[in-house]
Order: sequence, then C-alpha cells, then structure tokens
Amino acid sequence: MDFRLLGPIEAKRGGGSTIPLSGSKVHTVLAALLLSEGRVVSDARLSALLWGWDPPATASAQIYTYMSRLRKHLGPEIKIVRRQPGYVLRAPGAWIDLTEFDRLDRLGREALADRRFDEAGTLLRDALDLWRGTALANATEQMIEAELPRLEEARMIALESRIEADLAVGRHEQVTAELTGLVAEHPVRERLRAQLMTALYRCGRQADALHTYYEGRAVLADQLGVDPGEALGSTYQAVLGGGLGLGASAGSPPATADAPQDPAAPGAAAARAVPAMLPAPYGEFTGRRAELAGLRARLGREDGRPRRLLITGMAGAGKTALAVRAAQDCAAHFPDGQLFVELCHPDGAPKEPAEVLVRLLRALGEPPPAAAFGDLEELVRLYRTRTSGARLLLVLDGAVGDRQVAPLLPGGPESAVLITSQARLARVAGADTTALALVDDEEGLELLASLVGRGRLDADPDAADDLVAYCAGLPLALHVTGARLAARPHWPVARLAARLADPGTRLAELSYGDVSVREALVHSVRRLEEPELAALTGLADGDAEPFCAQYAALVLGTAEEEAETALDTLVDRALLELSGLDSQGRPLYRWNDLVRLLAASLTTRDAFPSAVR
Repeated sequence: MDFRLLGPIEAKRGGGSTIPLSGSKVHTVLAALLLSEGRVVSDARLSALLWGWDPPATASAQIYTYMSRLRKHLGPEIKIVRRQPGYVLRAPGAWIDLTEFDRLDRLGREALADRRFDEAGTLLRDALDLWRGTALANATEQMIEAELPRLEEARMIALESRIEADLAVGRHEQVTAELTGLVAEHPVRERLRAQLMTALYRCGRQADALHTYYEGRAVLADQLGVDPGEALGSTYQAVLGGGLGLGASAGSPPATADAPQDPAAPGAAAARAVPAMLPAPYGEFTGRRAELAGLRARLGREDGRPRRLLITGMAGAGKTALAVRAAQDCAAHFPDGQLFVELCHPDGAPKEPAEVLVRLLRALGEPPPAAAFGDLEELVRLYRTRTSGARLLLVLDGAVGDRQVAPLLPGGPESAVLITSQARLARVAGADTTALALVDDEEGLELLASLVGRGRLDADPDAADDLVAYCAGLPLALHVTGARLAARPHWPVARLAARLADPGTRLAELSYGDVSVREALVHSVRRLEEPELAALTGLADGDAEPFCAQYAALVLGTAEEEAETALDTLVDRALLELSGLDSQGRPLYRWNDLVRLLAASLTTRDAFPSAVR
C-alpha cells in the first residue's frame, strides 16, 4: 500500500490503482493517522482537525463512521485499531511519501555536511521530486492550518540545501532564475537571498548581487524591523571583498588570512567579540530585595556545581525585571559574556530551540553553516563545543518547558543559566527556584510611589489604597497604573481609581502604550489544553473565596479527580494559587482577581486566535 501526503492525500494499492476516498474529512482522518507515525491519535485531536473549536454534538459518532469507511476502503492489510483515547493505524510494509522524503532529506543534508556535493544534490532532488503540489491539499482547513506550515518549512530547508549543493559544484547559471523566483516569493528568507547573491556574483553580475542585498535589507527592516543576519551580512562582505569563488559557501563568511578558521587555533578565542546582550534596566528597581540577594549569591558561587536558576511566577509578576537586575549585578563574574534571549515570539508562541541556537551561536561569534540550520543535533553539538569551559551568563526569558530549555544549556559548569518561566521546570532543583509571590499592599504602594511620587498618593490615601487593591498584587498592573498617572499629572488619583472600580472594564483600563495586562495574561491561556481551559472559564463566575476540587467538579460536571488534575495544571501555569488545605486535608485553590476577570471575559478568539477567521 502506498500513501501520499505531499500533495492531495491519496492511498494506492501495490498495482498503482488509486483507492476512492470521498470528502475532505475522510482524507483528513487518514492523514492524521499517517502523520502520527504509529502513535494514538486522540478523539480530541481528530475533532480539532475536522471541525476546529466548534465540533458537532455527534462528533464521536461521525469519527467512528469515518474510521469504518477507511477500514472498508483500505482492506484487511491496513489495521485501524481503537486505542483509548483515540485510534492508531498499523500499516506494516506501507510506503509513505513523507517518510521517504524525510529519509532522503536527512541523507542529503548529511552528504552536504560531509562535502559530498554531487551525492547531496541527487538525494535532495529525489526528496523534492516527491512533492506533487501543496501538501494535504484535500484536507480540512483546520488540518491544513495545523500541519502545513511545518511540512512547507521542511520542504524549503531541503530546497535551500539542494541549491547549496548545486552552487558548490558550479551550477550557478542553472539556479539563478530559480533563485530569483524563490526570493520574490519568500523575500525574508535570508539563506535564499544569500544564495541568489552568490549565484549572481559567480555569473559576473556583482552589481545585481549588491542590489539584491540592499533590497533584502530594506524588506527585513520594513516587514520585521530587523537588520540582516550573519548569513546575508557575510555574503555581502564577501561580494565586496571578492571572496565568493567556487570554494566559498553561500551565506558563510569568507576565509581570510586574518581570520583563523579553526576555533581552537591560537588567537581564535581572543578574536571573538564578548557578547553583552543584557537589556537596559526596567526602570527603577523596587522591592524583591530578598529574592535579588538570593539570586546574587547563587550566581556568584563557584563551587563546581551547575548553576541553573529559575524565576517563576504568574504573567506580570516581574520575573524578567528581576532576572535582568540580577544578571547585571553579577555580570563581572562572567568575563566571557552575557547572553539574553527571549524564548517566545511577541504573540506568545514559543520559539523552536534550533532558531534560538542559531542566534546564540551568532552572538558567540560562531555562526553555524547553512546546512546545520534545520539540524537540532548538529546545532546543539556546535553550541556545547563553543560554550565548554566558557564563563558565560545565559538568561533564558519566558521558557515554556523543559524540552525547550534542555538544548540551550551550555556545555560546562563554568557557565550559569538564569531562566524565567511561568511553570516550574524539572531540570531546576527546588532550592534553585525563586517563586515570585504577588506583592502585598505595602509593597504595592511603595512601587506605585516610585512611579508617581509619594506626595501625590498621600494627597488621597484612600484612592491610592483602592488603586493598589484593583491591581491585585500584580507588579505589571501597578506599573501600568503608575505609567498612566505619571503621563497625566493633572489627574487626581481618585479619577483613575474610579475608572478601575468597574470589574467589567478594569482589564481594558490596565493598559498603556504597548503594555497590556490582559494580553500578558492571555498569552498564558493560549498554552492551555482543552480541559484546563474549560476549568478556567467554567469556574470564573464564582466568588474570590478559596475552593476545593470537589466544588470545582460539581460546577464543571466532571469527576473530582479530573477536576483536581485540571486545577493542578492551572497552578503549574501560574493561573491559580494554592491556598492551604481544608478541614479534610484537601488542597484549596484561590483566584487572583485579575485572572478571574480575564477568565470570565474569554472568547475562543482570545485563547485560540488561529482557530477563528
């Protein structure tokens, strides 16, 4: 049996006859089972791929019907087995075009890394020939939205690697037209633009190569607000210096007599720039004195033990500000540099470790070869080799979990890592975890006074107390409140307190410029699975008193164990707090007022914007 996903979804028998499958939903179910690579696909996952966030009441019955149709059409050699909580496909001996693409792509990039360019080009061309158009073309919109981006990215990396192999064997004239079209279609892919510059230069078109760079620099500034990266910048320098002959790789710095190519060669370390990436201070630092002292002590110790420190707490608790201040105070302990990297995009989506490693290696003066960009194992090897023995301070801001952090840990105990995350991490011991509690009323007033002046608060102490109460102990809310008052010196404190008094509009009022308390909290919600999101929104209409899992189960209509699991996950994500035990020894949970207001106002668009058009 042959299965094809890299184009319209198809199933073919060994003789080549296509099996008739009707409708996008049946094709989607088949594709979901094949993409799982022998793992169970849950009913919830199938429902999301078939109907998004608005499944019909008969979703389970319809999924069962689609499975029955597939079993009938595919025949006895393909087994579709019910395994809780979903289904799994067993197809021993089946050929799947995506699996074959992955195999050829991996072999091709290995050959490219070993400088076997002809072999690499052949393997990668064979991999790309498996594509028959847009992958999953006859699936549902939900599946296309969920799965197509990663498949297209894999195809683009394979295409860039194939072009690199072609350039290495002198096929610049043959690929110039192809590259021109690709750069027009993908104007912000720097590797493609660097390859086009290389091809143009080798065709004797130096002016066109420089124009391609200037055009790319403008596009990156306009669309992304960034400057060209190492690949594009080094290619530009190579064009100016005449260093793009056949021996040079597109996007890699040219070899010169003044730049040793062996990182271990004498003088290489001295030639590296020391990175200093810590951001500017977050205004006047107020409070958190005990936490800051503890972080300074841990970062300054040199006892040979790994220094992996975690600052955790809810969104807006001041984790980043504390981490930056601690890192700045201890920078002198790390003469080989201080690195800072944000692990989430502005919309809250987590960054892939490979993307972060490329940026870190560039900052360390070790830009990876173009062939390694999509190879996480190779990037980790290069990174740990570069950081081994170095006395570096690495700040990882906004980590979403251990899997994201693990590849980013440096290669020796001489370096220290300071991580901020809303969740606790298994890779960080409890003794090295600083959990930021919300500030009390006295600390809140101190923070507010540092922003607007003590005299202004003392002029109306009752209104000042109200402001602090409305901010619910969240430093971000207090900063926004202070910024609004500081920008309006003619406002009495009572005016803003009156605007925050209405719970229905409080979150909307807690924003200033690009900073919004609501958006900061929504980013946390977007990472929740469906059971936790249902618990968050389903319990939001209750009061602010602590409650137990038994109460939550009654409100949500679920089993107590299921409710407790969801509540514990919300605690781990810093969206609920533990508030002790009740008389029977059961955990009690407590809302933060701002989180409760957010949960009561949530819509599908807030939590899952990609699911709503």
